[in-house]
Amino acid sequence: MDLLESIRINLASPAILFFVLGIVAALVKSDLRFPEPLYLGLTIYLLVAIGFKGGVAVSAAGIGAVWLPALAAMALGALIPLWTYPILRWVGRLPAVDAAAVGAHYGSVSAVTFIAAVNFLTELRQPFEAYASAFLAVMESPAIIVGVMLGKLAQRRQGSPFNAVMRLALHEALLGRSVFLLVGSLLVGFVCGQRGMDATAGFFVTPFQGVLALFLLEMGMVAARRLGDLRKVGIFLVVFGVVMPMIHGVLAIMLGQVAGLSPGGAMLLGVLAASASYIAAPAAMRLSLPEANPTLYLTSALTITFPFNVTLGLPLYYEVARWWFEVAK
Repeated sequence: MDLLESIRINLASPAILFFVLGIVAALVKSDLRFPEPLYLGLTIYLLVAIGFKGGVAVSAAGIGAVWLPALAAMALGALIPLWTYPILRWVGRLPAVDAAAVGAHYGSVSAVTFIAAVNFLTELRQPFEAYASAFLAVMESPAIIVGVMLGKLAQRRQGSPFNAVMRLALHEALLGRSVFLLVGSLLVGFVCGQRGMDATAGFFVTPFQGVLALFLLEMGMVAARRLGDLRKVGIFLVVFGVVMPMIHGVLAIMLGQVAGLSPGGAMLLGVLAASASYIAAPAAMRLSLPEANPTLYLTSALTITFPFNVTLGLPLYYEVARWWFEVAK
């Protein structure tokens, strides 16, 4: 009954209801559309707000409290593409470059899934480490770098200029829009501390939930418009897009407990490990692995994993965290 109640609370939240509204708008063929500059503006706002608040929290907690779980988060981001690649390559029979691209998306993270998880914990009044958004900043790049390396190593026999492409991949992974905004705003928040938060709370805190609702409305429409692609990705990627996030989420929750996180913080680390990127990773793949099929990595991340995580996944990871911390006592 605890799991069912968690699911009910999550599905009744404004952000999730706006996501469902977006799905309905696309399915009934409404002419509702977000202008591209508005979508970009919402994305920038969410990334900066997350990074800034995380930096303030890191400043308050101190580096000594953050470094171990942050290191665990980076390790997860780098390792997930390494063990998903052979599964995608030999079980799913995907071409090497597609297996590398999909693996990179699942090692990288979804900022909006993380925000939905924070809202979920807040609704339940479950405490968590405020600096957890720092994990979001450090998990983006490792997965992208590893995924591009796997893809380029697979193509090396075809004469691909490995060194030049890797320089391009490193630039995108470390200085691409999403990573740059997250890391940069985190550093700003760290330097400013609570004084900076007090000065900007009217912009970064008060409107945040409304901006998130608008963003998820757009995400619902985007996900629904790609439902037809499910026929192209096949049953394997549908199963992969649900089962692998659950495995990653459970593994990360256990790792979070070892790293000293609270149940809420471990749940957030689990959500990040379970999520799949649809902002930073697609941009990097288009740049560094243009041969990869975007239907495979975008549909699996956005149409399968993202809806599963924000609806059923969050309550599941929460209950797993509660159970694991009881067992580990």
